Parts: sequence; structure tokens; C-alpha cells
Amino acid sequence: MAASPITILEPEDARIAPFRAIREKDLVGRRGLFIAEGTVVLRVLAEAHAKGRFLADRILVLENRLAGIADMLSAFPDDIPVYVCSAGVMNAIAGFDMHRGVLALGRVSEPPTAAEVIAKLGETALVAVAIGLSNHDNVGALFRNATAFAADAVLLDATSCDPLYRKALRVSVGSVLKLPWSRGGSAEDLLTALDAAGFQVVTLSPSGDTALNALPPARRTALVLGTEGEGLPAAILEAFRPVRIPQSPGLDSLNVATAAGIALYQLALSTGRIG
Repeated sequence: MAASPITILEPEDARIAPFRAIREKDLVGRRGLFIAEGTVVLRVLAEAHAKGRFLADRILVLENRLAGIADMLSAFPDDIPVYVCSAGVMNAIAGFDMHRGVLALGRVSEPPTAAEVIAKLGETALVAVAIGLSNHDNVGALFRNATAFAADAVLLDATSCDPLYRKALRVSVGSVLKLPWSRGGSAEDLLTALDAAGFQVVTLSPSGDTALNALPPARRTALVLGTEGEGLPAAILEAFRPVRIPQSPGLDSLNVATAAGIALYQLALSTGRIG
């Protein structure tokens, strides 16, 4: 186990202060801290900690869950404190019914830039790009889809939400801690850098002239997704190749997470990444 469990009797205990009222506050942007919730994400955090980019700081576990996750906790170094408490104390700490019973405070060691992520990609690569994607569920689902369909990285512009937000991380089932990614910069800068690196930049839009399944495979492809409702800016659609997902008439568009899953599946299938 990471360390001998320390019992917390009061929700005001200073040692578990970062876990207080986690629904109302988001640690992202505050000294590079984030909250990992649930056993699935905890297991991925243990793997990420070993690689050094995302580090565990402390762990809080419901007392009746401790024995069941002993194997996960043993994967963490001995200097990471593990706190345990009753259901009443944990609910008071979190601010809601924490039925998952597992929280971890994590730290980002050094987030890479988009240029650094792009520079490390291979000669064949599939990248998902989010522009103005502010919904936490959709960002988390994008990472989950990108991992499922063998994408190599996710790039987000500065107007997209941080994927280390607690809900986004949970929806991604820990994929945010697995895939290389960066967040920052303008949409134009990201897409220009990808184009210069030899990527076929494909923008996903219901108005695209080319059907996704008719797109010729490329060694390097970047799939660009916009926000719900407004979609991608007209300037981006004009500058790069817009493609559409064929669908029955009567519906304007798909949810961005659903569209991302379909598009990444098709791109991965057409290039032999899956099959």
C-alpha cells in the first residue's frame, strides 16, 4: 500500500482540505492540481504516476472500500498519504453523496505545448483537435473516443475547457491521463502547425462537401471538432477540408461526442489502426 491509512474523523481536518466541496470548486488552474474520482481513474493515475507526467499527491478512501482497492493503492509510492473516513465524513467533505468512495489529489508535473506534442508524433498519426469545446462531458467523451480508436494525441485550443476538470476526467474514464495532449493557443495557430507538419486537416461539419467515408486515407490526419450549436468558425471551414457524417434528413447535427466517436472510428478503420 502507498502508506499506512490515516483515519480522518472531522471534515474540517486540514490534511484533506483540497477535497472539500469539490462540486463547487475546480482545482484546475490552481498550482496545477486536479481531482481524480473513482477506482477506474485511480488505477490510471497509478500508471501515470509511474511515468511521471501526472503525480498523485494524496488519496482519500471510504473506510469500507479500503480492502477492495488495496492492490491499486500498493501501486503508489510509500510517501503518498492515504486517508480513510466514514461515509458521513466523506459526504461532508465532498459536499454531496460520494458513493464512489475514492478521491485522489493529483498534480501535473509539466504540461507540454502543442508544438512539443506534434514533434513527438510518428510518421503515421491520428490527432483529434477541439476548438471552443467548453462542455466538460464532451471533452471527457472526446478523450475516451480518441483512446478507443487509437488516436495518438488530442490538442485543445485555449477556449476549450481543461480536460483535468473533475467531471471531464471522470467521463474520460482516465483517458486524459493516458493520451498525450496539450491545451492552449489559438485555433489558427494549432491548425497551421498541424498543416505545416504534413497533416491532412479535416474539419467536421454537417455542411461539408465530402462524406467522411469518401475521404482518402492519409498517413497523418487531424480531425477538427467545434463546439455544440455554433460549430467551427467559417474561416476554419474555408481554410481546411470540411467533411460530413452522412445521416438521415430531419436532424441538423449530431452531438459532438457522438460525431467524434463515429469520425475517429472511420478514420482509424480506413488507415488500419483498428479492424
